[in-house]
Amino acid sequence: MLGFREEIFNYLREFGAFEKRSMFGGTGIFIDSAMYAIITDKAVFLRGGGDLDQQLTLSGCEKFRHIKRSTTAVVNYYDITHLYHQDLPLCAKLVKESIATSTSEKSYKMSDRSKRIRDLPNMRLTLERMVKKAGVPDVSSFVSLGAVEVFRKVRRNQGKDLDVKLLWMFAGAIDGCHWTLLKDDQKQRLLRDVE
Repeated sequence: MLGFREEIFNYLREFGAFEKRSMFGGTGIFIDSAMYAIITDKAVFLRGGGDLDQQLTLSGCEKFRHIKRSTTAVVNYYDITHLYHQDLPLCAKLVKESIATSTSEKSYKMSDRSKRIRDLPNMRLTLERMVKKAGVPDVSSFVSLGAVEVFRKVRRNQGKDLDVKLLWMFAGAIDGCHWTLLKDDQKQRLLRDVE
């Protein structure tokens, strides 16, 4: 006879190939690097998100509580064990929605749309604020304008006394490298383009 975990692993295979990793004292289940379930020896928890939270709550599912020494973390995973035993069609519907929500959120987080200017190489919060104040709201605008135009905008906003290193930092951020790795001829070309 199969143990509970193995039974759930077999059930979840119906929804696609997955990977397993130790998480929160149980086993995390991942599809396309997005975790959508936690399995313990006695329960299966589904990741919520968006409208799914309300559906899971209305279905009587309690949130997962991970107790670690003196702290308790409540995470956005809901116990669907009773649904697995009593209402398999609803359980299957919720599993599919959880997978869709999890993979969608994961792909968004991995996309350029979710990146912040400060996440780019050479950038930090103060530079992000400076760039935004100069009228460059996001990473896609930053990249499409290019280092020279962003530098011009910041200089107009901040004054002429900007360190030229900032121009190279912007160029490195766009190229995905530290500004010190820019070649001298590239730095000179950037300087010429600014003037």
